[in-house]
Amino acid sequence: MARRKWDLPGGEIRLDLGALYPKQWRFIRSTARYTAYGGARGGGKTHVLMRACIRGALRYPGIRILILRRTYPELEQTIIQPMNRLISSATMDGRPCGEMVASYSSTLRMLFFSNGSTVKFGHLQSAAAVTEYQGQEYDWIFMDEATHFTEYEFRTMGAALRGVNDIPKRFYLTCNPGGVGHQWVKRLFVTRSYQGAEDGRDYAFIPATVEDNAALLRASPEYIRMLDALPEGVRAAWRHGDWDALAGQYFSEFRRETHVVRPFPLPAEWPRYRVFDYGLDMFACYWAAIDGGGRIWIYREYCESGLIVSEAAEAMRRLTPPGEAVACTIAPPDVWSTQKDTGRTMAEVFAQCGVGLVRASNQRVQGWLLLKEYLRRRADGRPGLLVFEDCERLIRDLPALLHDEKNPSDCAKEPHDVTHAPDAVRYLCAFRAMGAQPSPGPEGGEEEGETDYSALMTGGESDESYLEYGGNG
Repeated sequence: MARRKWDLPGGEIRLDLGALYPKQWRFIRSTARYTAYGGARGGGKTHVLMRACIRGALRYPGIRILILRRTYPELEQTIIQPMNRLISSATMDGRPCGEMVASYSSTLRMLFFSNGSTVKFGHLQSAAAVTEYQGQEYDWIFMDEATHFTEYEFRTMGAALRGVNDIPKRFYLTCNPGGVGHQWVKRLFVTRSYQGAEDGRDYAFIPATVEDNAALLRASPEYIRMLDALPEGVRAAWRHGDWDALAGQYFSEFRRETHVVRPFPLPAEWPRYRVFDYGLDMFACYWAAIDGGGRIWIYREYCESGLIVSEAAEAMRRLTPPGEAVACTIAPPDVWSTQKDTGRTMAEVFAQCGVGLVRASNQRVQGWLLLKEYLRRRADGRPGLLVFEDCERLIRDLPALLHDEKNPSDCAKEPHDVTHAPDAVRYLCAFRAMGAQPSPGPEGGEEEGETDYSALMTGGESDESYLEYGGNG
């Protein structure tokens, strides 16, 4: 049993923090800047989070701790109430004395310890909520159910991990496979694939399964049987913590070992295509070749944010080598939408910049199902779509797409950051199956059931500068 005790003028205070198992101790004692714990369900994640938080508050007087959950009701039910009950169990000479350890302010949503330590309970209902924490400083941050958060939220909150005191700065995460943050958690802590200034020494992962939680097995021996009865993909994720068997994953067919290949010289006779998805937040462009059997080979990738149309067009021309004949450039239908303030379309600007376009279908569900068909293995054992290994964004984002909760036949549109690359490939698959779609008339109207992407690309505002594109009008 993990116990804390300390002497006060009135006597000795005892606080029983409960039993911790070897992997939970590894989590608490980790010296990495970022430590993640979890994998399968039932591994005792919340139990160890609360104990680690209280231990830290008692060990480092004056420490500032932040605990994050996606919503406040989740936070209240799973962490705040259990922590308050745990603290209230403290005794002095056999009498309750929790108030001498810490007191909770429901107004401030903070726990104030008698030694000067504080625990702030926060939530991020939306990505915009991170601005509430800008300028704040914390010594430790706990992110419960980290896969419910985006990488942007994780990185932004990580910037609050600072201070001039000698307390070691730690970011603790608990997690299960699945959710909008599945891919970044998997990349950093499971596959350990680092980019730019990321240093693998800063990251530690302690995998845990229900077998590591003896208390749960004693209290609910049927829990394992319940997990074992789940559908195969969900069972692999929840029972065994398999990060490649993502519960809710739309493209469960995609496997790196199956669909990703090393680059090789493509036969000159294979027809070539360009396809893209455009937004000011991300321009995702791909080059594809079609072999004699109709198999798609994605062989080049360019993804960049903040590009105006003229810059996007220039990038496509620059990255297409002389002599590489491109049959056509496939574009989403929203680039033909007429802007009310200018009367022009982005398709016109692309054409003025030397890039003619053909219009792909935007029937989302049909497009996604066509992509699924291409991902399936054919009679020769290989899938209908293969990706060169240096197309890193597509390889990362395609398996990150989840089913839309309201329409399971469609992909979720959040996190928006991972949708651009798959959208581009969806347009290609739709074009291969259905050909080019008629361009809209003078009014630039949308097909029935289409989403108006114009507002999405401009944040709901469309002005003249959006279509000037650096003076190319």
